[in-house]
Amino acid sequence: MGRREMREHIFKLLFLREFNEAEEMPEQIKLYFDEMEDLEPAQQVYMEDKYGKIQEHLEEIDRILNEKSTGWKTKRMSKVDLNILRLAVYEMKYDEDVPVKVAINEAVEISKIFGGDDSASFINGVLGKVAREAL
Repeated sequence: MGRREMREHIFKLLFLREFNEAEEMPEQIKLYFDEMEDLEPAQQVYMEDKYGKIQEHLEEIDRILNEKSTGWKTKRMSKVDLNILRLAVYEMKYDEDVPVKVAINEAVEISKIFGGDDSASFINGVLGKVAREAL
């Protein structure tokens, strides 16, 4: 499984969190990974670890998004776009292994799969502003 596919799974876990209480997530995550075939233990650990780190930094990530997304606070964003943005901002700010341009490009590509018609341009615009002003 490549990094993009793992990013998609991390996004799905973040999205899943929107519909479950925090205390339910360990069981939801277990169920999610139980359904995956050919999942290597190291891949699962990587995805669970990144998901957990995003949750740890969620308040800071959302603060950045609220500051940089003019006219669109996190409460008004689609849950798909919001969680793609959260993953990308985490990678841009906290994951030294991911170059900023790669984080932005991957977020745009994921939004083309899971987002609406305007998601890619919205995400690209917000992340471009984050990259220029926040980091």
